[in-house]
Amino acid sequence: MDLKHEKKLKLEGYLRELGSLAVAFSSGVDSTFLLKVAKDVLGDKAIAVTAKSCSFPGRELDEATAFCQKEGIRQIVIESEELNIDGFRQNPKNRCYICKRELFSKIIRVAAENGIEHVAEGSNMDDNGDYRPGLMAVAELGVKSPLRYAELTKEEIRELSKEMNLPTWDKPSFACLASRFVYGETISEEKLHMVDQAEQLLLDLGFRQVRVRIHGNIARIEVLPEEIGKLTAEPARTRVYSTLKALGFAYVTMDLSGYRTGSMNETLDASEKALATGKK
Repeated sequence: MDLKHEKKLKLEGYLRELGSLAVAFSSGVDSTFLLKVAKDVLGDKAIAVTAKSCSFPGRELDEATAFCQKEGIRQIVIESEELNIDGFRQNPKNRCYICKRELFSKIIRVAAENGIEHVAEGSNMDDNGDYRPGLMAVAELGVKSPLRYAELTKEEIRELSKEMNLPTWDKPSFACLASRFVYGETISEEKLHMVDQAEQLLLDLGFRQVRVRIHGNIARIEVLPEEIGKLTAEPARTRVYSTLKALGFAYVTMDLSGYRTGSMNETLDASEKALATGKK
């Protein structure tokens, strides 16, 4: 047995010990894998809780609902409007902490109301190396992180998902739309919609992994480095430019470094990251 299958056995054993579990389910690679394994191990004692908000695209909610229906998993959709949380709109450096603290508090209440003892989220070992203030809220609230407990990496989760015929095994990574805003810039429903529509256009044009970062009235597009040429070629260049201008962006730019996770965190120094995550 290879290492990733040993880790999967460790995950299954851990879930079995928990007895009942509510999985914060976003339809992403990690939470889909976790939910499916939890369902296989715990049966009806595993449920999905999906948060509906303006920072969560409708396409992701639809995918989450379709998966639960297909797998016979009970799904509870809750309203979690981040823009109503004190401090969130101002987009401070610990925005993710503020959001996750509120979100998981709601999920914990939902779990208790439905006789479910534990709540879990889908972070994996690769998340330990990035700036993730949301994980501080996870720790404070006692939310479980089974994939990190089993020491599973993103690549291992994708490989196991492929073996399990999960539709998400090669799904591009996604993060909430609020992560597209430069720290300190006010987040509004209007601008979230602009980003959502801009990214949907790029996906419709066949770009695999995309981000449209927003800096005031400037759109900074990230695509995979190997797809930069496709973005600058006609007719994509003209269509992207004209559509984003129509959405309300004054300037449309492309990041020559290409897509990478957490590019907004590149402006933070080590002390700021430590302060926001509670680390010293």
